[in-house]
Amino acid sequence: MARTVRDARIESPTARLKLAVRHEPYWRTIDEGMHLGYRKGKRKGSWLARFRSEGGGYLKTVVGMADDVLDADGVSVLTFSQAQHKARKWFADQVGLQAGAGTRRGGYRVRDAMEDYRAWFTIHRRGLSQLNYVIDGHIIPELGQLDTNKLTPARIRTFHESLASTPVRLRTRAGEEQRYRESPQTDDERRRRKASANKILNMLKAALNRAYDEGKIARDDAWRRVKPFREVNVPRVRYLTAEECRNLIKACAPEFAPLVRGAILTGCRYGELTHMTAGDLNTEAGRLWVGTSKNGKGRHVVLTEESSAFFAGLVKDKAESDLIFTRKNGQAWGRSHQHRRLVEACKAAAIEPVISFHILRHTHASHLAMNDAPLAVIARQLGHSDTRMAEKHYAHLSTDYISDTIRKSFPNIGLG
Repeated sequence: MARTVRDARIESPTARLKLAVRHEPYWRTIDEGMHLGYRKGKRKGSWLARFRSEGGGYLKTVVGMADDVLDADGVSVLTFSQAQHKARKWFADQVGLQAGAGTRRGGYRVRDAMEDYRAWFTIHRRGLSQLNYVIDGHIIPELGQLDTNKLTPARIRTFHESLASTPVRLRTRAGEEQRYRESPQTDDERRRRKASANKILNMLKAALNRAYDEGKIARDDAWRRVKPFREVNVPRVRYLTAEECRNLIKACAPEFAPLVRGAILTGCRYGELTHMTAGDLNTEAGRLWVGTSKNGKGRHVVLTEESSAFFAGLVKDKAESDLIFTRKNGQAWGRSHQHRRLVEACKAAAIEPVISFHILRHTHASHLAMNDAPLAVIARQLGHSDTRMAEKHYAHLSTDYISDTIRKSFPNIGLG
């Protein structure tokens, strides 16, 4: 065990009473590049640790409260000796992290954490375009140059709250000044901006948590203490009626119509459909295998008689490795090929407002809910790990879900 150093100025509560109140701590060297500090406040003091990084700067952390007023408990209130012991543990963590492969102590910025997360996300997750938009459009411009070990809850909270009042970004050509919509004016617009701010905060936290788990950041309290806005994710599900579905498919270009029909009949995402091969269809079981999903987990989608016949017609004369959905030239559908085609089809079918491809997935689930399919079944069909998302978006469409639950759960009190 390392020898406890001595410092007559700060090692006893009596001695510390004689010190002047000041923000800059009274530092005591523990080892080369490692210091324990005592910060004297008006009523009580606190212990801090300081570690010199490879980049030449210092990493600092609060060790605990000094035993100036309260008796030491060895956890949050510490004597000089206990503060040294706790500081040495933190120093050991910094030394280990600094020596670890791939770590960048003292210079590991938020930008570095986001780039590392982007690289990991590219391999293990889907939906990279949305992640890129958040990283490049919001996080890096505002926080990118900050050292992750100097992040504070206040700085992250300021970033999060500013997102809620910032107008929505509009697509802007490269080299031109960024364009924005008008600032949010109505309660619903402000709610939506807060919901968007929460999504961005979640992505920031996910990247920082991964860097923390990998040993590239020493502490996680800076972002863990920042909470999202509450009660802003009000479900606003748009879905197509059966008649609108028929009209939309009729209005689609011949090569695009099968994709739209497949999405309505299965609830699958665009990327899931465009990666399916003929071997993913099991006509005997009436199931479709989704191997490429957003969460990286495969699932089976149950087909009705109508959808089974539709998919059987698509895979006729195809090899198992052939894509089910292709363009008219036989090539695979690209990541953004659906946007313009769906806009044109919606306008031709008089569907307003114009929908995104994801609404076709909502359409499938909404019709299941309106026909009283259990929410657990809907969640399973969509590939959700539990029923929370199904309850959030589709419970109000199920005519018997709430009423049946209340009638089953509330007892007969006998009040007459």
